[in-house]
Amino acid sequence: QLDMSVLVMEKRDHIGGNCYDYIDEETGIRVSKYGAHLFHTKYDRVWEYVQEFSDWTTYEHKVLGMIDGKHVPIPVNIDTVNALFNLTIEDSDEMDEWLKEQQIAPANGDAENSEEMALSRVGKELYEMIFKPYTFKQWAKWPKELGPEVTARIPVRNNRDGRYFDDPHQALPTGGYTAIFEKLFNHKNIAVSVETDYFEVKEDLKCDRLYYTGPVDAYFAQSGLAKLEYRSLDFERKVVKDVDFFQPASVVNHPSSDVNFTRIVEYKHLLNQTSNDTILFYERSKDDGDPYYPVPNPENQALFEKYKAMSDKEENVSFVGRLANYKYFNMDQTIKNALELFDEDTKDMKKSDGVTITIDTKVNDSDADADADTDADVGTDKNSETISIDTDVDKTGADADADADADADADA
Repeated sequence: QLDMSVLVMEKRDHIGGNCYDYIDEETGIRVSKYGAHLFHTKYDRVWEYVQEFSDWTTYEHKVLGMIDGKHVPIPVNIDTVNALFNLTIEDSDEMDEWLKEQQIAPANGDAENSEEMALSRVGKELYEMIFKPYTFKQWAKWPKELGPEVTARIPVRNNRDGRYFDDPHQALPTGGYTAIFEKLFNHKNIAVSVETDYFEVKEDLKCDRLYYTGPVDAYFAQSGLAKLEYRSLDFERKVVKDVDFFQPASVVNHPSSDVNFTRIVEYKHLLNQTSNDTILFYERSKDDGDPYYPVPNPENQALFEKYKAMSDKEENVSFVGRLANYKYFNMDQTIKNALELFDEDTKDMKKSDGVTITIDTKVNDSDADADADTDADVGTDKNSETISIDTDVDKTGADADADADADADADA
């Protein structure tokens, strides 16, 4: 809009960040490399913005949990309780009464950790069945070791609404998420460099403003502060031949400690896909690997405040997204954050004459991706000096992860 030049740098070899998806060659099914992404938002501005880059297929996400040998709705609703406890609750009034009998109020009034939060919402039995074991598998910490926001994220319903989200806008990009980034970066003023580590080339960059979306502790690695704690994910791929579907929903959570994975994702359920076979991804949470989730507890929050104090003093640098803000953002929240930052940063700007970014590279015309977890965007105006770096460039563009993201459901 301002005719400024932008350079997007991505450490990975493809665009799209954690939103990156592709067609599995063996099955012909579109899958996400870094976990299922389900777009939902209550923000009209975000919904209107994403319409510019894709057609959308309406999809209301539903999750099931395998508990005591039964597939039951997650989040907890009337049907969940009836199935697990052999009850006959019929309406919201009866469900409210049952929940009230189960709930355990925090000793100090407000929940101070995720155990107290869950007990105050669903009581001990559901906490022990679902919340406690799943939280430990996801975070390698018991709920009482985590802030209350972790279990507060999971809805609890007093009706039969089986949807995981209740936002007014829920859909999937008809052509997949990667295509959104291809269109987003398809502009004469945008250059993309994949397989590029910002920290290895930053001394060669000259720009007006940097938008950093990687881990904030990596940016200040020389500060001497301890590293922040993150959780990562591992994905085990499995193809099941000659079958319509393996499970009754796209996502089935497995809270039980009897199995070592947190959930199974079956992408064939999404976007009305057809194939003679189906493909599954078993997800396991782990400490090492690419950072996905900031670990919310008082120790990490106190450490982050020290990093934030330093980031606030950085001139002409904006820290954007989940990892840079050490905060759990959904996709729509990340987009909203970026749009509002654009408003703030450009309110006094005038359209420039643009500038050419000169990059000494070999050019790759393929779709490569740019994970927002490790990328940086460089904006220059007509007064800026030429940028020159030695790297590979994808002319179609690489990504700045809109969700950072994986928008994993039920991450408690």
